[in-house]
Amino acid sequence: MRVDFAPLDGITKAVFRQVWDRFFGGVDRYFIPFFSPTDQHILTDRDRHELTGSMDLPCVPQVMTCRAADFLWAVERLADLGFSEANLNLGCPSGTVTAKGKGSGFLARPDDLDRFFDEVFSKTRLPVSVKTRLGYQEAGEFPRLLEIFNRYPIQCLTIHPRIRAEKYRGEIHMDCFALAMESSRNPVCCNGDLQTVEDVRRLEARFPSLEAVMIGRGAIADPALPRKLQGGPAATRKELQAFAAALYQGYQEFYGQAHPASQRMKEIWFYLIHLFENGERLGGRLRCSRGPKAYELLETEIFQTLPLRDHAEGDLF
Repeated sequence: MRVDFAPLDGITKAVFRQVWDRFFGGVDRYFIPFFSPTDQHILTDRDRHELTGSMDLPCVPQVMTCRAADFLWAVERLADLGFSEANLNLGCPSGTVTAKGKGSGFLARPDDLDRFFDEVFSKTRLPVSVKTRLGYQEAGEFPRLLEIFNRYPIQCLTIHPRIRAEKYRGEIHMDCFALAMESSRNPVCCNGDLQTVEDVRRLEARFPSLEAVMIGRGAIADPALPRKLQGGPAATRKELQAFAAALYQGYQEFYGQAHPASQRMKEIWFYLIHLFENGERLGGRLRCSRGPKAYELLETEIFQTLPLRDHAEGDLF
């Protein structure tokens, strides 16, 4: 079964992908956090850097738009850059995104989505995969959406089994995911709440024909999780400390200064702190810290004082 690394906007960018892969690996593909084409059809320097920043890794770029013409333009640019697949984001639950009818906001207009796919799949230069939720307001929307997905040759349908309003909390709707496994004409990938090897093994046992899993937050909270799925070892304290140091250095080189680099590291530690026992206090202090020096002192304290959890059992967050 394939293992994909989910695109987390602001976190799994080029610097992170390069450093994480060097230390841990275990995933088959990295999904690049979405870029959103503008009406001007200009690929910004920032977007180009992010797209080309890890071309030595197997990556799939994600596009967020609700306009077929913009998506097709993006596909042309991605093909020119050497990518072999484009992914459509129908999953982002952010209010600023859905208010524009993008991300999971597009799911509220199934007829428009059908017309979008009809144009895209009649003209696209690359295979197109889709990352989706079950619906916008309720899970009952999913059967209608699945009918639409089944009309088109989607490379892989990655499903986060929640609706937009649930974001990343609450129980996932495995009954709806089971419907997808029974009725999808396209390969299916599961995304959401996969935090341990046991989580993935239970999913595999229930759905033997599952094409892939996509892991995001779980692979940041436990960077060795994909490696462990391949039979590799858990992360050691020394390995995690070296990883954090290399990532911090990579961010400093990218930004040219320590302050934004420390801010990025605090975002990583929001998840990574759960790998340590009794990390709540230091994790809270780290989130509230200001400046690189305060960040560096707290990270040192974490590694020096907190034992690693037995992260083979139980949820991390």
